[in-house]
Amino acid sequence: MQIEWYGQSAFRLSTAATTIAIDPFADVSGLVSRGIKFDYPPIKGLSADLLLITHEHADHNGVEAVGGSPLILRSTAGRLQSPVGEVVAVASEHDQAAGTERGPNTIFAFELDGLRVCHFGDFGQRTLRDEQAEAIGPLDLLFVPVGGGPTVGAAQAAAIVERLSPRWVVPMHYRTPRIGFLEDEDAFLELQANVERQASPVFETEALPRERSSVAVVPAAP
Repeated sequence: MQIEWYGQSAFRLSTAATTIAIDPFADVSGLVSRGIKFDYPPIKGLSADLLLITHEHADHNGVEAVGGSPLILRSTAGRLQSPVGEVVAVASEHDQAAGTERGPNTIFAFELDGLRVCHFGDFGQRTLRDEQAEAIGPLDLLFVPVGGGPTVGAAQAAAIVERLSPRWVVPMHYRTPRIGFLEDEDAFLELQANVERQASPVFETEALPRERSSVAVVPAAP
């Protein structure tokens, strides 16, 4: 599987036959007008078979950035059929107040290229509930926010990694030179026993190390 990070929580996951896009951004002028720095390059040339939107905030729901005719699953919950088979959409919250501050968030879990994948969107709960962890199940590849603020921070993200024990964990939604808010990834990485930094925003799962414990895989910022 090839993975590309576009910044924030936006990813492309591709095999020879299928492409999944998750949480793309498009028009973020509303953020910029409020004085928020968001300088990731626009997403261009991305076509997908399946598009997953974890919640309806402008830096996550830019469906117009994705071409083709993808099946779109957005801000939902349940066990849903898709071009990659069953997608488990797990209801969660964007905050620690039962979603009353920032709204709902969906955790998506699915299989691609023989790997079990999970994207946590803007997960902001204090902890992962037992029923959520059970619904997600065993994982190979986990995408989790680590930058704090509107989502979990380093310690909470590390607790999720420990709970779910994925083979690889990719931190996301943190401060880089392209954005001027959130905390950076360093505090989270200090809590990880194995860290693998990539030289590019694009990487292949076949080239990743396979340790006995989780490996934090850090793609280069776009």
